[in-house]
Amino acid sequence: MSEKQKTIKDPVSISGVGLHTGNEVVIAFKPAPENYGFRFRRTDIAADTLVDADVDNVVDTSRGTSIEQDGVRIDTIEHVLAALSGLEIDNVLVEMNQSETPILDGSSRFYVEALQTAGIVEQKALRKYFELTSNITYINPEKKVEMIAIPSKEFRVSVMIDYESKVLQSQNATLDRITQFRSEFATCRTFVFLHELEYLLNNNLIRGGDLSNAIVFVDRVISRKELDHLAKLFNKPKVEVLKEGILNNLELQYPNEPARHKLLDVMGDLSLIGMPLKAHIIATRPGHYSNVEFARLIKKHLKKEKRSMDVPRFDLNKTPLYNITQIKNILPHRPPFLFIDRILEMGTDYVVGLKNVTMNESFFVGHFPDEPVMPGVILIEAMAQTGGILALSTVDDPQNYTTLFLKIESVKFRQRVVPGDTVVFFNQLTGPIRRGLVSMKGVAYVGNKIVMDADMMAQIQRK
Repeated sequence: MSEKQKTIKDPVSISGVGLHTGNEVVIAFKPAPENYGFRFRRTDIAADTLVDADVDNVVDTSRGTSIEQDGVRIDTIEHVLAALSGLEIDNVLVEMNQSETPILDGSSRFYVEALQTAGIVEQKALRKYFELTSNITYINPEKKVEMIAIPSKEFRVSVMIDYESKVLQSQNATLDRITQFRSEFATCRTFVFLHELEYLLNNNLIRGGDLSNAIVFVDRVISRKELDHLAKLFNKPKVEVLKEGILNNLELQYPNEPARHKLLDVMGDLSLIGMPLKAHIIATRPGHYSNVEFARLIKKHLKKEKRSMDVPRFDLNKTPLYNITQIKNILPHRPPFLFIDRILEMGTDYVVGLKNVTMNESFFVGHFPDEPVMPGVILIEAMAQTGGILALSTVDDPQNYTTLFLKIESVKFRQRVVPGDTVVFFNQLTGPIRRGLVSMKGVAYVGNKIVMDADMMAQIQRK
């Protein structure tokens, strides 16, 4: 419940060359407000046009992942997005003075280093996850791709690649914890087969490519003349083929670096869903096209479940933070005007309380007795008592203080509360407590439905 959204503390920028365009580009990361997500801005053509990093905006996956919105296009975004999601950043504005992100060394390493230099800071809003309740499967028989998302308490990714090649045989890679990304996956570079490289070179499709930003697998016999030609193209004194079938431009950091890089790509592309996942992603032979199609499928499920996802998850069976006896030691209220049965949890700026509504409540005697409905004013009072627990937790001797209402605003009653319901109140501070003044937003839930919400202000006073 207490995990917060994050952005960066300070702006930071790095520069490099776009892999396909060959253009020099400066890419700047800037702090963004809560619930902003990832957005791109092209400063060279339309400073006011923002391009959302959203799977619905994907227009091309042939040579990387490209998005477009209102006629503004951003190319090769997967390594940037992998860095942001791998560092668990939620909100950032990315500004570029060209259409394509810099390839750098073909990994997310330099993006991660820049973002860490900028500093990562928590924001007030809670982080929302898409927690799967059932498996989601994508299959592409033609490309022999299968991708599955399985419900999990944590985000995990397992990737298997198989190019049916002697020089790059079947490989696996697994990320068990998101904290592994920066040290074990962010530095893993993209790779290409020689025949693909030749096609790209011959068609002038990698104007910014050189032998320092990709691992090149040689999958056929290559002559000395061809090696010398490659050396000339990439301005290298000499190019050789290592015994493993890899050009000597780079040494592998890990035996399974290609599989690790594919995992990096999966993370970057799946961030286009727009919400972090709590799921185990199992991907067989993934690629940008399949990643994006899988992301579209997950987002389709997300839209269906979004209404219930907006409801925080509460464990009603766990041992409460405060039971009714402990609540009576903090609040001055007593039956029949004590309306909170348990405090489930509490943080520095939020509290969760619970009320079991029974037919024995005194107010049901006269409030629609033939079809009992819990009075709205009682719901407000129960919400206020929940907030009172949080407010009084800020003083050393709460038994000597009380909280008095000053203001209630924007109260909305959305559903009836009837006997048999369990009402959960989630109250969060909307600002710091100053001079004893406490402001908070309260939302009341029955199951996955909001039954009431309100903005409240109270003052902590000594008895």
